[in-house]
Amino acid sequence: MIFGIDIHVGSYILQLKLVNRLATIQNDGTVQFEVPEDIKPHTAHLDSGVISGEPGNAELIDAGVLPDLPPLQIVMLIVGTRGDVQPFVAIGKRLQEYGHRVRLATHSNFKEFVLTAGLEFYALGGDPKVLADMVKNKGFLPSGPSEIHIQRNQIREIIFSLLPACVDPDPDTKVPFKVDAIIANPPAYGHTHVAEALKVPLHIFFTMPWTPTTEFPHPLSRVKQSVGYRLSYQVVDSLIWLGIRDMINEFRKKKLKLRPVTYLSGSNSSHPDVPYGYIWSPHLVPKPKDWGPKIDVVGFCFLDLASNYFPPDELVKWLEDGQKPIYIGFGSLPVQEPEKMTQIIVEALEKTGQRGIINRGWGGLGNLAEPKDFVYLLDNCPHDWLFLQCSAVVHHGGAGTTAAGLKAACPTTVVPFFGDQPFWGERVHARGVGPPPIPVDEFSLEKLVAAINFMLDPKVKESAVELAKAMENEDGVEGAVQAFHKHFPQKKIDSEPEEKRQFYCSLRHCFGHS
Repeated sequence: MIFGIDIHVGSYILQLKLVNRLATIQNDGTVQFEVPEDIKPHTAHLDSGVISGEPGNAELIDAGVLPDLPPLQIVMLIVGTRGDVQPFVAIGKRLQEYGHRVRLATHSNFKEFVLTAGLEFYALGGDPKVLADMVKNKGFLPSGPSEIHIQRNQIREIIFSLLPACVDPDPDTKVPFKVDAIIANPPAYGHTHVAEALKVPLHIFFTMPWTPTTEFPHPLSRVKQSVGYRLSYQVVDSLIWLGIRDMINEFRKKKLKLRPVTYLSGSNSSHPDVPYGYIWSPHLVPKPKDWGPKIDVVGFCFLDLASNYFPPDELVKWLEDGQKPIYIGFGSLPVQEPEKMTQIIVEALEKTGQRGIINRGWGGLGNLAEPKDFVYLLDNCPHDWLFLQCSAVVHHGGAGTTAAGLKAACPTTVVPFFGDQPFWGERVHARGVGPPPIPVDEFSLEKLVAAINFMLDPKVKESAVELAKAMENEDGVEGAVQAFHKHFPQKKIDSEPEEKRQFYCSLRHCFGHS
């Protein structure tokens, strides 16, 4: 049972027999499966609903030859934590420089963050704190009956808030909004259906792999055989679809006035023509050779927060009083036993002779029985400033936090909780800039001490500096904007009135884009 729905239904049963034969939903909500020996490689490459097309290179077209787009009203439908939202704030700001009007629709918790950045805001349903409290599931799939109702309510709130986010006037200014294009990340769930109903182009961006490839498995799956890598995307996609299809079809019928999606479709994936942009550095994870020209790896997207940050004098003095510290924090993720974890962190720092900054975060770390002069307890602080002050970092492995640490040339230990975090932990280790990831439920004094000693190896630091230099000239934000412009349908441009296009050109000139 997934989301309380029997997966044996309708004429989809043939495909599901293979899925059921291979997959087991673990107690942590991830999908564990092994490919039987009699399943041949060509059999395992089931159609995923996302077509990669002919192999193409990862290079984006030169910014100087971007197609001239008219000024568009763009809505960004983004679901997740602060780390998921922040890259889209940076992309939205850059899109505004190109003359577009940008509305970022996300959870109400981030309203001030979005508005302060100068973007328009619209509230989506769902509470990231509630979603974060469910990270023991480690995936999008609930691990037990007690959590099914909570997660379904959260997803339903998100799905049913998407249409108003695309068509309603600004809630504060009452200025009308008529969407011309949608940018979304996959956890918005209903974005493809809204784009279909409104007949507007959709471009999906994400911080983790969502397109089938033979080079690595889906981050929400656990599969060891390489023959099963591509199949893992089909399995995860099918299971998510089977859990949300009733809500999607209710949304399509009641709100979008569209026909329900039949069970024959077999998944919730986008139409093959929908372009995807992946927000990570190709120097860390190169674009797979079997991803086609509709798929781009644009680079990490950084939002400059350091230039407007003024650290407290106490922190500056503590940093100046000794060697560079190791940062340890898990952001907005809840920690099951914060006191025990804090004790392990302090003992590990003491054993390795290191100073450390502990980020309290939502998990409540840092309750010390007595103060330690080699430990500094910190609340919120921009990573792009803080990590430059650190010798190494230990964190949950969110894509944004991983990017910030690598950009600052910090050796990195990932302690994954769920989702794409194990994937990034494995990529960091494969690149030689950190030890093997330590799953949060295996976190121990022995493993943390070993990880710190690994990061202190000069060769690991050399690798981190080398990777940071390779990433130095990347501009993932510009890469994302280029990808959006490159894939925007030409027929939409040609149908725009001439005066609208002329207005757009004058805006480009004002912002220095020739």
